Amino acid sequence: MTEILDAGPFYHGTKADLQIGDLLTAGFQSNYQSEVIMNHIYFTALVDGAGFAAELARGQGKPRVYQVEPTGDFENDPNVTDKKFPGNPTRSYRSDQPLKIIDEIHDWKRQNPETINKWREKMAKTKGKILN
Repeated sequence: MTEILDAGPFYHGTKADLQIGDLLTAGFQSNYQSEVIMNHIYFTALVDGAGFAAELARGQGKPRVYQVEPTGDFENDPNVTDKKFPGNPTRSYRSDQPLKIIDEIHDWKRQNPETINKWREKMAKTKGKILN
């Protein structure tokens, strides 16, 4: 699938404490596989999806969701689009260009601890390949 479904707004979930105007860039460890250095920065058009990603991210910080603005071209996330789900129902994207933080979102659906632990266990077992 090559058609981009969204024009925004877009969100990124993380445990990093960031400020409006900061830039998220590629070139850091994956939040899910520490041995992988990411060539892209990932984001979604679903605020609750970004929140779930924040809850699953490595680290001890508070899960945070930021509204972001791509500074360059982006594409459908090949790790989920048509690989795991037909089309792009997760509305997930990636870019090798920075994302600019334009706001922090506080109103997003939190997952219960059991769901988070279940997904962490699943991720630890499967170690799915990231198309980087």
